[in-house]
Amino acid sequence: MSRPGSTARAVRFDHHGGRDVLAVVDVPMPVPGPGEVVVEVRAAGINPGEAAIREGALAEQAPSTFPSGQGSDLAGVVTAVGAGVTRRAVGDEVLGWSWSRSSQASHVAVPASQLVARPVALPWEVAGALYVVGATAWAAARAVGAEGTVAVSGAAGGVGSLAVQLLTTGGARVLAIAGEARHPWLRAVGAEPVAYGEGLADRLRAAAPDGIDGFLDAYGDPYVDLAVELGVAPDRIDTIIGFAAAARTGARTDASVVGTDVTVLAGLAARVAAGELEVPVAATYPLEKVADAYAELEAGHAHGKIVLIP
Repeated sequence: MSRPGSTARAVRFDHHGGRDVLAVVDVPMPVPGPGEVVVEVRAAGINPGEAAIREGALAEQAPSTFPSGQGSDLAGVVTAVGAGVTRRAVGDEVLGWSWSRSSQASHVAVPASQLVARPVALPWEVAGALYVVGATAWAAARAVGAEGTVAVSGAAGGVGSLAVQLLTTGGARVLAIAGEARHPWLRAVGAEPVAYGEGLADRLRAAAPDGIDGFLDAYGDPYVDLAVELGVAPDRIDTIIGFAAAARTGARTDASVVGTDVTVLAGLAARVAAGELEVPVAATYPLEKVADAYAELEAGHAHGKIVLIP
């Protein structure tokens, strides 16, 4: 139970820069406003977009007000309830998101409308990492469609690994582009792995001599251009990161904003809890090791999610 006047711990940075600008500091315990609850955070996923914001690469699209917090994914236990909240109570186990860059903390105030109940069978570290990858993968998979043969780049990453499963369970034949170390896992979830690197276009053509119908890019340039080269129609190409290429080619950019909905999140949580979908967790770190967590994330080879455990 959070107590008025007590303190919480939270990730903060007071200027743009590398991982060395991150600190974990004492902050006043959040107090829930109308429609909000305070959640004691049990797990908070980290995402590449957060690193880009911290570095200043997205300063125009997502400006920071300093000192800034970090993070949107969260799962935890409700410890306080604000005025007007009727569907959440102290002690509820929940998962959801914050739009105020605040989830990487011991406690966070968040609108109750952005939370869903945590299924008992859903591990905390998965629950706390589900929102961004779930909303993004759901939106991107819906954008490209599950008809015919669909290629997925970055297929073993956080978004890609879930998108592959949404497509295969939706009926698509999935060509999953990833390093060879991830091929056994991709086969296990019903995809056909294809190694990235030189000669990729030829390998994709050989795997799909009748053509590729859709292309989901979860990695970035140059995959949008590759999809066009392979003859995929722009309205069945979706990229979650290659925005310049999308603007140039007419590809779609459906991502987390499109998939942000409590019904979508609750549905994904239920499917993961039931064992229908898997959200791989590559590593967990204590909150105080946030810089180390981002070091692993930014290395670019993690299979699945990296999660902070406050």
